[in-house]
Amino acid sequence: MTDNDRQDIRRLLKTFGIRADEAIIAHLARHPDAGTLHLKLTLEDETEYGSSPPGEKLFLEVKGEVRR
Repeated sequence: MTDNDRQDIRRLLKTFGIRADEAIIAHLARHPDAGTLHLKLTLEDETEYGSSPPGEKLFLEVKGEVRR
């Protein structure tokens, strides 16, 4: 793995984190009476591999709560 690979990964994760934070905060503002949020964050590979797909696609799911 090169430094460029790591930079691309970190840039993508940073962008996701910022956008997810903004989306959750906006959602909470629109629904001030909502109780605990039960959230699922998903990372899924959407690469078109053509005739040689990997044996196992990249997939990660994280579940958690935002208590109010």
